[in-house]
Amino acid sequence: MTINLPEARRWPGSEWIKNHPAALERIYAVSVKAFTRVYPAMKKIAPQSSERVMVFVEAVGKGYVWNCQMCGQCILHSTGMTCPMNCPKNLRNGPCGGVRANGHCEVIPERMCVWVQAWERSQAMAVYGHKIVTLQPPVNRALKNTSSWINMVEGTDQITPPGWAAASPTGNEGLEHR
Repeated sequence: MTINLPEARRWPGSEWIKNHPAALERIYAVSVKAFTRVYPAMKKIAPQSSERVMVFVEAVGKGYVWNCQMCGQCILHSTGMTCPMNCPKNLRNGPCGGVRANGHCEVIPERMCVWVQAWERSQAMAVYGHKIVTLQPPVNRALKNTSSWINMVEGTDQITPPGWAAASPTGNEGLEHR
């Protein structure tokens, strides 16, 4: 029986790239600084084009490496450079109770659990590796198919939708990106 979920897709070479989280962490740190500086000018010059370009770049680039689901709230740096949205259950805060003894997923048994991979990869990350234990809020589905980079710079990914704030006074714990 073949499970045909989009989460089961894997591109050639993407696992090798993801298995080098320390290098990805360095690239991420440089990219955050560069994008934070460049984006205001991009937005001023061509706001709509900038957004379309960023959505395209993320969909293609992050799609190839991480099978990006375009949630608009990327937390790769907090999850060992492993996308939690590839969990068939979309779990953002660790594995479900169904992780098999061999570390494989209960839904797609031929695949390693995303969270087992995230934990292992986070151990190789010097700067952001400790963020694996940061509690993440639920995904804001209103941000689907938007640029997580733009959302990060503009703070959109930190806005807590109504009803989520009951857990804390600000509702924004665990959302440090920088």
